[in-house]
Amino acid sequence: MQARLSARDLACRRGERLLFRKLTLDLGPGDMLHVRGHNGVGKTSLMRILAGLARPFAGEVERVGEVGLVDGRHALDLDRKLGDAMRFWARLDGAGDPTGAMERLGVDALADIPTGYLSTGQKQRAVIARLLLRPRAIWLLDEPFAGLDTASQALLADLIAEHCGNGGLCLYVSHQPVDLPARVLDLAEYAA
Repeated sequence: MQARLSARDLACRRGERLLFRKLTLDLGPGDMLHVRGHNGVGKTSLMRILAGLARPFAGEVERVGEVGLVDGRHALDLDRKLGDAMRFWARLDGAGDPTGAMERLGVDALADIPTGYLSTGQKQRAVIARLLLRPRAIWLLDEPFAGLDTASQALLADLIAEHCGNGGLCLYVSHQPVDLPARVLDLAEYAA
């Protein structure tokens, strides 16, 4: 699996406020990076820049490998049954049957339930199942442990370790302590 994520001298500005500057990172196969910092420091903005969904105020990003992003935007049609929603995403992603990924995350029994009726944790597990539908070398996970019970948090930590063990890389934001051998990037150190 080809995986590389590099950023040089990144800066992010929102309105007139410079959130961070001079941020440089270089991640390769097997790397894990835990991004932390207080609310408003720019963690989500950093994730969107690294994913290519937002432009940095300064600096540049280079990616090798497909990006899988999990953030607060679940992109699940609230009126659609979960199984239908997962099949839709599987078709869009060019993946096969989503049943295996749904079973792995324990949401297969919810296939006939409209996603609008799912709990926060169930929706989060469904989004993580979607991440598994197609191999993506770069995982960018913004607060992926939020809303998950202890068992689901442990499962997600195992999935991240497995992904990185297979040559992928993972950058995740979390306010919660996570039992993973990740380097830590405190975004407050780059505050403008």
